[in-house]
Amino acid sequence: MNLDFSPEDLAFRDEVRAFIAENYPAGLRDKQEEGEEMAKEDFLSWHRVLAKKGWIAPAWPEKYGGPGWTSVQRYIWSEETARADCVPILPFGINMVGPVIYTFGTPEQKERFLPPTLSGDIWWSQGYSEPGAGSDLASLKTKAERFTGDDGKEYYLVNGQKTWTTMAQHGDWIFCLVRTDPNAKIQEGISFLLIDMKSPGVTVRPIITLGGEHEVNEVWLENVKVPVENRIYEENKGWTCAKFLLAHERSGIAGVARSKRGIERIRQIASTELGDDGSALIQDPMFKRKVAELEIDLTALEYTELRTLAGEAAGKGPGPESSVLKIKGTEIQQRITELVLEAAGHYGAPYFRGFPKDGDNAHPIGPDFAHRAAPTYFNVRKTSIYGGSNEIQRNIIAKMVLGL
Repeated sequence: MNLDFSPEDLAFRDEVRAFIAENYPAGLRDKQEEGEEMAKEDFLSWHRVLAKKGWIAPAWPEKYGGPGWTSVQRYIWSEETARADCVPILPFGINMVGPVIYTFGTPEQKERFLPPTLSGDIWWSQGYSEPGAGSDLASLKTKAERFTGDDGKEYYLVNGQKTWTTMAQHGDWIFCLVRTDPNAKIQEGISFLLIDMKSPGVTVRPIITLGGEHEVNEVWLENVKVPVENRIYEENKGWTCAKFLLAHERSGIAGVARSKRGIERIRQIASTELGDDGSALIQDPMFKRKVAELEIDLTALEYTELRTLAGEAAGKGPGPESSVLKIKGTEIQQRITELVLEAAGHYGAPYFRGFPKDGDNAHPIGPDFAHRAAPTYFNVRKTSIYGGSNEIQRNIIAKMVLGL
């Protein structure tokens, strides 16, 4: 595997760096540096800049609006956006439902949904997990019953509950797995529906996390009327779409480039924070060892990701290696937040973002990074659970790779 960039790739890297430096929204950068909670328009500001440039969907085919980048260019893009601390583009439209639509959708569905997904005019939410169906997703109970409306058209009447729905408070549409045949085997009888979240019967309720953030929600669907034309692929064959989407999601969860940036931050922090003996924390043998072990594991993961990208460039879709990327990538992300919290010490006591409020004279104390260490640590506990828990991923590897 040749890891040297070609002159063309180096020129592309320089182009990306210059574009980010000149076009990244200044107001968004200010919010990031202050650790403020992002509003919908904050996320969309960077999304729209990239959409206008034609760079919003690096992995999409050109005929559907992708930039036509090689796997190496996509790798460079992820490296440079992480290096510049750009806000990640939310994956639900670009990385998840978009590929499902252009792979399994009808020409009419592609024309209707792909352009506004690229532009950011549709904010997608993901309706997969339920209170009793998370890692065991095929056990979902949200049901969709087909009927003929007074207008003579075919509809589904959807009832059920989805949970841990990220950013659903901003959602325009939600892609849902629903059970359309209750008598079928567990992984059959499931369909993939696109539901307008403005439909009567859709209710979004917040779930406040340990970090004090409104990031996730529960979504209730009560007698929601959905046109059959909003179903992707065949009725009762939605599990095919679900597996396709999850393979892409797990590959993206690895987050190698951002973890590399995270380790750089740890080194910066540990070079100024003091250990128990009064010297820089980075000189502490135990702390230094933890950072070194983390870097070794991340390097191994990076090579695995590069092999996966090479396979995709050769026409192979994500396979069981996406489970490896998911497991190791999320474990590394959690270890990074643990080291940041360790470096913060007692200054890392939980501190909710958004303070001080009017009339409140309480301010965080200690170094600037410290008051975000605990909320970030708590938030990243979820990464080994979402996208299919790491325990389930090990079962997939045992079956698909080891043949057990």
